[in-house]
Amino acid sequence: MKHVYFDSAATTMIREEVIEKMTTVMRESYGNPSSTHSFGRSAKSIIENARKTIAKQFNVTASEIVFSSGGTEADNLALRSAVRDLEVKTIITSKVEHHAVLHTLDQLKKEYGVIVEYVKLDSKGNVDLNHLEQLLHVPNKAMVSLMHINNEIGTILDLKRVAELCKAHNALFHSDTVQSVGHYRIDLQEIPLDFLAVSAHKFHGPKGVGFAFVRKKSNVKGLIFGGEQERGVRAGTESIHNILGLEEALKLAYANLDEEREYITGLKSYFIEQLRTHVPGVLFNGESDNLEKSTYTVLSVCLPVSPEKGQILLFKLDLKGIACSKGSACQSGSSLGSHVLNEILCEADLQKPSIRFSFSKYNTVEEIDYVISVLKEEL
Repeated sequence: MKHVYFDSAATTMIREEVIEKMTTVMRESYGNPSSTHSFGRSAKSIIENARKTIAKQFNVTASEIVFSSGGTEADNLALRSAVRDLEVKTIITSKVEHHAVLHTLDQLKKEYGVIVEYVKLDSKGNVDLNHLEQLLHVPNKAMVSLMHINNEIGTILDLKRVAELCKAHNALFHSDTVQSVGHYRIDLQEIPLDFLAVSAHKFHGPKGVGFAFVRKKSNVKGLIFGGEQERGVRAGTESIHNILGLEEALKLAYANLDEEREYITGLKSYFIEQLRTHVPGVLFNGESDNLEKSTYTVLSVCLPVSPEKGQILLFKLDLKGIACSKGSACQSGSSLGSHVLNEILCEADLQKPSIRFSFSKYNTVEEIDYVISVLKEEL
């Protein structure tokens, strides 16, 4: 049986070069970075060199990079700190954000009485920028939290335009860039975000590590207490091997970006063409089939089959060795379905199975052909 992995939006395979770097440092640099002896200083230098490398990729200072356990923690740091430390009273977001944002906002409403406003979306999942500007007319301190690339349908937000709107209205801007960092270049001098969230395992790095960009004027406090690590913003002994893995994965992602992007875009384009040819009535969710308006790594497909067939389709694909997702990985096991698709699809299309296929440099045309052949058998 073939084994085909089309779920890279959930997590990616770690690059061999990253594994080698991580295992070397695990063997050789086991000192505590907070220790003042040579073992500790050696470990500390690995972390600070990684911080400088990462900061350079985004055109910011090293002090603005705060290492975290991943994107969820980075989102929490930005949102909770904005309310607790920066006097934010209103947060403007959308109903298709990752649950790391939406569930945190629900909690902030309970704890602090924060006002949460939801910007309108069109049927493709695009943010209505005119409505966003209207929502920014508030008497109190506001923050906008909108993801750069939607993790389920791949729709791309115009970060620069939103950042300009926020700046014009003296609002803070946070973006969950978990699906875009490592796949798109982001210059934070050109795009004046205040916070962004990143997770290494989305660009062939290790799980359990990421970072928050926190613009230095923000003056936020930490969420985790106990030590002065990360300049007092995040207590706890740093995971040196994971941080080094993050650095190496990010360096390789950007060093090979143009070549890998062209290759993966070709795969997605071919997949769209084959689906249209061999699956009559197929639909593409959001801007998923638009190579200009959606990310090249995600394709969300609505298949023309009955609800009964749809309920077991993903299971049948799994039996054939095909890994894909009915929504985000964070949604698996939920009986409510995808909150993103519930927001943008009509009732008739919600009854059909929607599957997210997501790609990486490790996928091939032959794998796409295999998936198409299986779909033709099962539909």
